Amino acid sequence: MLDVNNFDAMRIGLASPEQIRAWSFGEVKKPETINYRTLKPERDGLFCEKIFGPTKDWECHCGKYKRIRFKGMICDRCQVEITRAKVRRERMGHIELATPVSHIWYFKGVPSRIGILLDMSPRQLEKVIYFAAYVVIDPGQTPLAKREILTEQKYREHREKYGNAFKAGMGAEAVRELLRDLNLRKLQEDLRREYHDTSGQKRVKAIKRLEVVEAFIQSGNKPEWMVLSAVPVIAPELRPMVQLDGGRFATSDLNDLYRRVINRNNRLKRLLELNAPEIIIKNEKRMLQEAVDALIDNGRRGRPVTGPNNRPLKSLSDILKGKQGRFRQNLLGKRVDYSGRSVIVVGPNLKLHQCGLPKEMALELFKPFVMKKLVDRGQAHNIKSAKRMVERVRPEVWDVLDEVIQQHPVLLNRAPTLHRLGIQAFEPVLVEGKAIQIHPLVCTPYNADFDGDQMAVHLPLSAGAQAEARILMLSANNIMRPAFGDPVSIPTQDMILGLYYLTFNIEEYKGPAKAHLLNGTAAAALAEKNGKLPVFSGPKEAQMALDFKAIDVQDWIKVRWKDEIVRTTVGRVIFNLAVPAEWNMPFVNKIIDKGTLRKLIAECYRKYGNAETAKFLDAIKSLGFRYATVSGTTVSISDVVVPPEKDELLQAADRKVEEINRLFEQGFISEEEQYNQTIEVWSKTSDEVTGVMQAAQDPLNPVFMMATSGARGSLAQVKQLGGMRGLMADPSGRILAIPIKANLKEGLTVLEYFISTHGARKGLADTALRTADSGYLTRRLVDVSQDVIIREEDCGTAEGIDVADIRAGKEIIEPLYNRIVGRRALETVIDPRDGKTVIVKRDEEIDEEKAQAIIDSGVGEVKIRSVLTCRAKFGVCAMCYGRDLATGKKVDIGEAVGIIAAQSIGEPGTQLTLRTFHTGGVATEDIITGLPRVEELFEARKPKGQAVMTEVAGTAHVIEEKNERKIIVTDEGGEEHTYDIPPKTRAIVKEGDKVEAGDPLHEGSLNPHDVLRLKGERAIQNYLVREVQKVYRSQGVDINDKHIEVIVRSMMRKVKVVEGGDTRFLPGQLIESSHLADENEKLIEKGKTPATGAPVLLGVTKASLATESFLSAASFQETTRVLTEAAIKGKHDPLLGLKENVIIGKLIPAGTGMSRYRSIEIEPEGQDVDGEGRPRTQAYEEYGGPGLADEAALLEAIGQGPSEEAQRLHVAAAARAPEPAVQYEGEYDVDVTPEPSPLEVQLSKRKGISPEDLP
Repeated sequence: MLDVNNFDAMRIGLASPEQIRAWSFGEVKKPETINYRTLKPERDGLFCEKIFGPTKDWECHCGKYKRIRFKGMICDRCQVEITRAKVRRERMGHIELATPVSHIWYFKGVPSRIGILLDMSPRQLEKVIYFAAYVVIDPGQTPLAKREILTEQKYREHREKYGNAFKAGMGAEAVRELLRDLNLRKLQEDLRREYHDTSGQKRVKAIKRLEVVEAFIQSGNKPEWMVLSAVPVIAPELRPMVQLDGGRFATSDLNDLYRRVINRNNRLKRLLELNAPEIIIKNEKRMLQEAVDALIDNGRRGRPVTGPNNRPLKSLSDILKGKQGRFRQNLLGKRVDYSGRSVIVVGPNLKLHQCGLPKEMALELFKPFVMKKLVDRGQAHNIKSAKRMVERVRPEVWDVLDEVIQQHPVLLNRAPTLHRLGIQAFEPVLVEGKAIQIHPLVCTPYNADFDGDQMAVHLPLSAGAQAEARILMLSANNIMRPAFGDPVSIPTQDMILGLYYLTFNIEEYKGPAKAHLLNGTAAAALAEKNGKLPVFSGPKEAQMALDFKAIDVQDWIKVRWKDEIVRTTVGRVIFNLAVPAEWNMPFVNKIIDKGTLRKLIAECYRKYGNAETAKFLDAIKSLGFRYATVSGTTVSISDVVVPPEKDELLQAADRKVEEINRLFEQGFISEEEQYNQTIEVWSKTSDEVTGVMQAAQDPLNPVFMMATSGARGSLAQVKQLGGMRGLMADPSGRILAIPIKANLKEGLTVLEYFISTHGARKGLADTALRTADSGYLTRRLVDVSQDVIIREEDCGTAEGIDVADIRAGKEIIEPLYNRIVGRRALETVIDPRDGKTVIVKRDEEIDEEKAQAIIDSGVGEVKIRSVLTCRAKFGVCAMCYGRDLATGKKVDIGEAVGIIAAQSIGEPGTQLTLRTFHTGGVATEDIITGLPRVEELFEARKPKGQAVMTEVAGTAHVIEEKNERKIIVTDEGGEEHTYDIPPKTRAIVKEGDKVEAGDPLHEGSLNPHDVLRLKGERAIQNYLVREVQKVYRSQGVDINDKHIEVIVRSMMRKVKVVEGGDTRFLPGQLIESSHLADENEKLIEKGKTPATGAPVLLGVTKASLATESFLSAASFQETTRVLTEAAIKGKHDPLLGLKENVIIGKLIPAGTGMSRYRSIEIEPEGQDVDGEGRPRTQAYEEYGGPGLADEAALLEAIGQGPSEEAQRLHVAAAARAPEPAVQYEGEYDVDVTPEPSPLEVQLSKRKGISPEDLP
């Protein structure tokens, strides 16, 4: 077998008949499969053991030789080789055809490759191949033309007229002869001449033909190989036949298809031997051609061959295609063992890095480890008895299981896995019951809740896999969201409510509530009035006073904190005690709501790293739960307060609407004005009711508190409960002029209820559709960007992009601060206020402080490095990418930033709205927003409601007449260009304005291809980033620009050749821009004409299919088309992306699979151990336990073989590189005990050193 790790590229091509016969281990002559009595394969049949190998290991067909000692012998009776049965998965056979047949991919595919080479139309070709017409092969001395098509009648006439002076034939045999006669070199020269000398259709056709001819010349394929004279038969284990319970057999469809081919082939051979009449032989040949067509691609031509109950049979092509095909079902995703699944429940007492694993599940998962341990301990004599002990669940297995799971992380995954945080690693804690327990803070990244969700558990087996799980995937190391760099594991719901209640104080409350609702004990209020606050010598004393009910959680006190006296509340003192003292954080003296908490966690992560933040999160989680309970917050209908002023407001609104209707009836205003004014009145009234409702609330009202703290719901929902439900939309999205005046507490009338059902139904239908659309978008984005990996440190480019605030009108959608944090400055930024102070140097990272300094200095635009301008040949460089948002540090080489970008854009896709926006009756075009707009941008489609753009720069002159609106642009040469403006749109250009080429003349979306043509690459890149950001920001989703830039870069990788020059490129061909540059460089050195190319923008689907890698493209979409083209061109796949490596089973070239990290030997650091220059190892302080040394290196260092102890220890460093590029800092040390590990003690005894001497 070929070792998958021993090659760097993969090539595909056409197989010659000799090649097919060389692959084969014998000819399949009979259509039989297995003998129905003996159930053994029939000889020379489709499952023949002589051809394909034995069905049982080391045993021949007749049973003369059994046992491994006869390995390699061939039985003299049955001719079966004695070998492993596994060879039946790889040995091929072949069928010798009595007449050549054409391969359906090459004559029926679009474009028909055989047709292009022979310059025949696919229809003519079909007639010849299926024996409906003759083709002239050699006209001889007759006036006939070569390749002329003759009907049966014409052929007879010519035969009578010219006798045997010309040669004509039909079927694939004739086509093969024509293909063999082609002189490709001469044809290439003729076509090159033709394409230089002609124009229009002729030139286009010449280029098309030239492309195919050159593909054949360069790949070394021969055109006649597109016609088969032998059909390969794939290995029998890949088309199995299995016996079902009832004694019947289930078989792969391929066997049926092969059987048809063999039957027809054998019949044809017999007819030829019998010298049967021509017409019968022709018919049989046609049937053979059809049988081979059905085998290769059933249903491509004519009606598909069907099996029982009219189901079309699955041919070779169908096996590769689609979601259930070989590529997507078996190569890109496989089912794994060592996994389990169960329902999840909350585990509020777990640490952030732990999960509760049901005992029975853990025992099954860790079974081999437990068995080995039992044997090592001497509790079982051999593996078999250990297995019996585990299966009978003897009491002693539980102790062993406890020991085995120490330091062995497991992976938890929740479907759908929309981004990388959908799989995280945890340390298992054994729990009773059958449900998996998960930490409440990881619900947000998993998007999990406890209403019956299930999760899958996977067990990393090898030391390297465990190391990666622990260092890279541990939940405590994934606190930040890769999409934006903000914390994702942040307390939600009850926890926020508890913290809000704990730190609340009425005076500092900023909300719209009445001030007289002071709370707290009377004594405290009195003390405050007299200017005397209770004073405490320290936090402990304050807590004691709280415990004795002398003060309330929310009362003002004065307390000594470190070395100052703080005026605060006891609750805030308790909150600050959760912050580790060694952080020296300033005292947090404000109400903690969701926003404040998010900022606090982000700051804490930046200053103190992963481990500390994880501890802090655990502390505030417990605090939040405790005080949510203590507060006694409950929800009751009486907590919903309906403001008394509501009736007056409604009556006033009714009067206004009556007035509007009267004006309409009297003809003073149009129907449209009436509608718009009515809507305005009601939306204003709705807001007023909300306003008075908020003012009437007690700030500690449970319902209100949930909304204001950000725990659950929003004021819009509180408004529906206690204010008025307001205006609703009808099914088309138009706002109805009848508002719902009631709220949910009062209850709705039948009409009101009916109106509100439109929105509810639309919401549900939308959600279902959106999920599918969003998933498909993610899949396309992953496919286009999967080979974008950080491959080098610095590409050395001098280019970058200018960034400023993204605005929509006056409103800032994405502020400059967000766009520059974590990026590298392209040029030194100097403070414009004094012209001297350097804020950021060139190529330096702009961190939060520097970004704030830039904003404060008033700089409006900054030049930064960007992946859009990165010069790296493959992937991108670390400097152009900037900071890794998930860690807040410099991005590591080997990070798969393309996939992360795709996940970051795709994951929030389900939150975007789906529908186009029908602006209720207002006279403008419908605006496409949400997911369809994102898709439109990434697919680079012509947008709906496209704006007219000016083609030239000049001065605009606006003409508005009764039924036409025009803008005339006069360019500098005085020439006039007229543009029609569609009705119902607002012109942006005013009379006399100066316009640039590519400026829109009225409101609407721009056609991205026109922007590229008129304004260039930078403009279109900026436009796409800006427009995508607008959609996400309008829905309140934060995504960093760099992710969108990565995708846009992948969409703009290709150039279209305009003139080929002296290169091998043809006009209109799409090639990688780097290839064009390389080729041109070589030509310029030789003094030849270089090729010219124009940048093109490809939609993500097109870009994925145009990738260099045929494996990646074939596994995406249109599998057969991609493979046909790749085979003709003899393409080779350089295996640079992730997908193609997963498909062939190599390690991916990212992360620890990169070649620079792959061959790493662990080199221990430190002083000598034994005076022979053998170094000692660095013991890694591991997360959650004593410093466990990398034992392999330790044992190597002191010249010992691996111990049994070694199996238990977790080899943390196995996956780490010695370069600083991947030093993963910030592990989370929980209860690190200073005692040496058993291994360290054991080693020190061997060498006579004390454990303390070990580093």
